[in-house]
Amino acid sequence: MRRPTRAIIVRGAAALVGLGLGVTVAATVWAQQMVADLSSHLIAITTGFTGTEVVLFGATDGAGDVAIVVNGPRLPAIVRRKERVLGMWMNTDTVRFSQAPGYHSVAASRPLDQIVAKTALERQQIGAPQLQLDPQETLDPQELAAFRAALIRNKQRVGLYGTSVGAVSFLGERLFRTNIYFPANVPTGLYNVEALLIRDGEVVSAQTTPLVVSKIGFSAEVYDMARHRPITYGVLAVLGAVAAGWAAGAAFRRV
Repeated sequence: MRRPTRAIIVRGAAALVGLGLGVTVAATVWAQQMVADLSSHLIAITTGFTGTEVVLFGATDGAGDVAIVVNGPRLPAIVRRKERVLGMWMNTDTVRFSQAPGYHSVAASRPLDQIVAKTALERQQIGAPQLQLDPQETLDPQELAAFRAALIRNKQRVGLYGTSVGAVSFLGERLFRTNIYFPANVPTGLYNVEALLIRDGEVVSAQTTPLVVSKIGFSAEVYDMARHRPITYGVLAVLGAVAAGWAAGAAFRRV
């Protein structure tokens, strides 16, 4: 009985190993339906930073559409409503959102309504209207919709949320690329650049690539001092202003 039992155990173990390998291979094949990368994984903000572009490029294993979704670090956001009170504009309501992307943009190979179902748009948070923005306060649906729209408008006004969908260009049937623009006021932190392969209205493969936006050099030192040593920063700012005023006055006296 020992040999048959041992043979059964060996065959069972082999079957489990084969099943595990099969699952691994299948997962690897699924993951390799699309590959993508960035021309740079670091955006360095210096004193003269005026914005920059990063190129995303990649390839698919066959026909399909591609969408690129970029989300910046999630940060608290405050939206205030102003109303006229006794002839003056005053803040009457304030809503705090616990986490909102500091930056959000979308690019696609075709118009989104032609390539992806609405449920997939919401699930993948493709586009500013689909972002999950949860307030800290309890609001009725109409109020929540109004404040969410105001938050999105504010971000779009300063160029941090895209107002339109960018273009993903295909070079042939499988190679694709797009340019991602980051404005001068882009917040620092860790970004997620997600490439989505879409077929028959559904996302069939996704790849997320990290991107870091960081201040370096003198601007980084000033930012760090203003954030962590505000008293020292304030004293130095006042001394700098006094020195600049004295120098300007001396120059005019000479003239």
